[in-house]
Amino acid sequence: MSAQTTNLFVLDDLEDAGMTSTLAQSDLRALRAVADWIETFAARPHEDLGRAGTVCPFVPEALEAKTLWLAPEQVADRSVEDVVELVNGYQQLFLDSEPREGVGLDYKATVVVFTDLSTDRAPAFFDDVLEDIRVPSYVEDGFVMGDFYETNEGTAIYNSSFRPFTSPVPFALIRHAVVGDWKFFLDNEQWFDHWADRYGVSGAYALAEELRRQPWRASGVR
Repeated sequence: MSAQTTNLFVLDDLEDAGMTSTLAQSDLRALRAVADWIETFAARPHEDLGRAGTVCPFVPEALEAKTLWLAPEQVADRSVEDVVELVNGYQQLFLDSEPREGVGLDYKATVVVFTDLSTDRAPAFFDDVLEDIRVPSYVEDGFVMGDFYETNEGTAIYNSSFRPFTSPVPFALIRHAVVGDWKFFLDNEQWFDHWADRYGVSGAYALAEELRRQPWRASGVR
């Protein structure tokens, strides 16, 4: 089965029985669990984050603009190739949806929730699926793909003890690349090269502007 626009829900839809009448109860529960995690965790500040602002700086505006969509998918009986094709379908829906340009593009996101994927299977599942899709998706179409699940060991940029990628139900995040993503790529030369190829001189200036705000400038070190 391919990705369908009728399978995309904004968070408010989940409280509308008419909008969710075709969903299995297990799918609806999974979507509501992820929606609650987004509203109570990702869209709020956290004392352990290591910086000011919300855990995800893009989520509050995406929720306001209703450009963050959840999509339930059952994958237990699907091959890796089938899931890759499915995710590619959601990427195409992302490209076709408004806004397609301007600042609003940065606040679009699709969250593909794998409603029947167990926590213990999630790491290997995402390794298999995203291995084939993550790099070409970024290089060719400017997508950033993120994997979220309960035991994800990924840490915050500003606090290596804080794990912001742990969600109650496994999901794949699809969002548009932004110039500030260099922070995620600093320790991976391949990915930093991809970032540099995408942003070129404008990326160098954005990086310089960020570095100018760092406290080392106040120390007088030259």
